[in-house]
Amino acid sequence: MPDHASSEQPFKGVRVVEFGQFVAVPFAAQLLAEGGAQVIKVEPVDGDPARRLRPLASIDSGSERRPIAPETRTFLSRNRGKRSLPLALRHPDAKPVIDALLAWGDVALMNFRPGLAEELGLGAAALLERFPRLVVGSVSAFGNRGPEAGNAAMDIVVQARSGLMAANGRIVDGQPATGDPVSADYMCAMTLAFGVSAALLRRERTGRGGHVDTSLLQAAMTLANNQVVRVEVEDGPAHREVLDRLEALRAAGASYTAQAEIIPSVRARSMSQVYFRTYETADATIAVACGSPSLRERFMRVIGLDDPGLGASPGLDLDRHYDAFKPRVESKLRERASAKWVAELNEVGVPVSTVRFPLELLDDPQTAANHMFHTFRHPTVGDVTALSPPVNLHAEGFAPSAPTAPLGSDTVAILKDLELDSDRIDALLDAAVTRDS
Repeated sequence: MPDHASSEQPFKGVRVVEFGQFVAVPFAAQLLAEGGAQVIKVEPVDGDPARRLRPLASIDSGSERRPIAPETRTFLSRNRGKRSLPLALRHPDAKPVIDALLAWGDVALMNFRPGLAEELGLGAAALLERFPRLVVGSVSAFGNRGPEAGNAAMDIVVQARSGLMAANGRIVDGQPATGDPVSADYMCAMTLAFGVSAALLRRERTGRGGHVDTSLLQAAMTLANNQVVRVEVEDGPAHREVLDRLEALRAAGASYTAQAEIIPSVRARSMSQVYFRTYETADATIAVACGSPSLRERFMRVIGLDDPGLGASPGLDLDRHYDAFKPRVESKLRERASAKWVAELNEVGVPVSTVRFPLELLDDPQTAANHMFHTFRHPTVGDVTALSPPVNLHAEGFAPSAPTAPLGSDTVAILKDLELDSDRIDALLDAAVTRDS
């Protein structure tokens, strides 16, 4: 297959077979493609489920814009720079195609439900026995061992199980909630891409491939890293006491809010109440982060208040002080517009920003100056603006990718590149093992 990657791209010449749906594996494969890898995305015959979430409308249907299947914003967000091969993996006639793909590839990525990879003969151990130079990257929900290894999950479930949902602190109608970003999924994708890069580097030295094993649970806990540390001598007894109280509250049917109140914070009261939080101003919401004593002093000077808690004597009850001081700071910040506060706080080096909505960033001068978005031409829906690669490497080491071609349009070309003859390709199409456009 042709490799159009620049010689400056780190993954030029690397061949990736993606058996992935939803987020973690597809986005990891997109990152590799943006670094120059050739990626073949193996999809169900009717396509990745992400292709059917709010279908886009074609620009070619005149005044009557009709949905085109299967193209969606969700699919485009994590499936660029690939070639797509629809394949019924369970069909007996698919096995020679899978074998040809694995013999072609350097990397195989997969996020099958628990047990399915082994059913299909795609378990890491079996693959590495047959293809010792292959790098196998797999994503599980909760890890491959332990009592929950066989459980299925998606991002919201993993955020709940990992503590990330509670750590984020979002509550809706008294219940913990997640926002739209599937943060555990995307963190897992970044971890997987890093692991694959490391495995390829090691293969350069040893000649051997290997298994890169990642999980959504580990990725989610990494995002809550500050809150999952325990100094055993100091924290152990306190944690056990909290766990006992938590068990009693749950047995008594206490609300989630009541349970959350007994969980110790990793931040000092001064931080959560005053110095590391969001504030309403006269016209918008801002966030401030005063992580050092000097920043806290500068913040107080700008807003025109004096905080006796800074450098306070040991006798001052800081918890009570900041509970009382918090409303004064909130009232002060509401007196002026956000632009005034942001300008003055930036001038003295206090980290501050207004709270933006994601759609505002598409036309933001700061993101534009750093080329954080790019616009590409989609063959049926027109211009699409999307995020650029999240990492820069000089000499265009990572470059924005074009959209993956419509489902089935690359099928015949890919199978020919895998050295299947025309009669065999026709038989696969007739048996619905695959499909063309």
